[in-house]
Amino acid sequence: MSNPNDPPLDEIQWRSPMAIQQMGGLHNNTILFYFAESPFFERTSNNAVVYNQAMNVPSMYPVIQTREAFETHLNTMSGLEFRVVEEPAETGPGAGTGVWVIRKQTRRKSAYDDDEITVHATYFVVGENIYMAPTLSAILSARILTISSQVTNAVTTAESVRKWGPSMGNFYQLPSAKTSTKPRIQNSAAATPMPVSDETSKGPAAHAAAAQKDDEKSLERLAEESFMIHMKYGGEYIDENPITGRPGEFHLTTTGRKPPQIARTDGPIRSINAPTINTKIDDKKESKESKEKTPKSATAPKPKRKKSKMVNSTSTPAAS
Repeated sequence: MSNPNDPPLDEIQWRSPMAIQQMGGLHNNTILFYFAESPFFERTSNNAVVYNQAMNVPSMYPVIQTREAFETHLNTMSGLEFRVVEEPAETGPGAGTGVWVIRKQTRRKSAYDDDEITVHATYFVVGENIYMAPTLSAILSARILTISSQVTNAVTTAESVRKWGPSMGNFYQLPSAKTSTKPRIQNSAAATPMPVSDETSKGPAAHAAAAQKDDEKSLERLAEESFMIHMKYGGEYIDENPITGRPGEFHLTTTGRKPPQIARTDGPIRSINAPTINTKIDDKKESKESKEKTPKSATAPKPKRKKSKMVNSTSTPAAS
């Protein structure tokens, strides 16, 4: 039983130069036995069963002498087996790629049809190294994980350069290339240079960057406070005569006419003097009033007027 703390088989590389030396080199007849020494091999497979029988039964020893005889004997058995499905390709006279392909599969015998074979895994032997080929699901998972990781990094970087201002709104400000402000000290063989202190390493550019950063924070804070004030007092007016309605149909809430206000004088309160009375009597006014008739009362009898006889100087003609 494998240890759960061990890394996955498709993430390891196995090699054993000592085993190759004991087998007399890696070739067509020793490739399967070299693979049997690796952790990828199953001790319950048909390969292990045939090898143990050949080592204990002398009559079966010729079965493991060549790979053709060994695989021919495996074809007569059902169960889990390891077989070479591809040999190294020749790149020239006496030279090859040195890549072997071994497949882990399960064989089920059938009386009337061909054997049913189920492939479980594929392995590569490159020189002395043995690798396990990853599955399609593992490849897709790794690619998706890489893509999601890169997208996350891109979003994080874009969010770090995003700024907001009251006049421009959201905008992106690319970071400027950082240049080293530390003075370079030439190495001297005579004396060791003194370490550069923090005060000398920080030049005016660092102070300017810090001031700009503080200004940006203050502007952002001021914009937030202004927005909060607008949300809280945006519907209130400070005009004496507020305007209501919509564009094109504005109306005044009041006419603006107010009673006059008495001007108030600042300063201490003074005593109010009584108006002066004119005690002088106008003689002309008194004489005029004396000449006026006394008004008649309503109950007094009316005076009788006397009729006067008119004297006619002419004579009346006598009657004839």
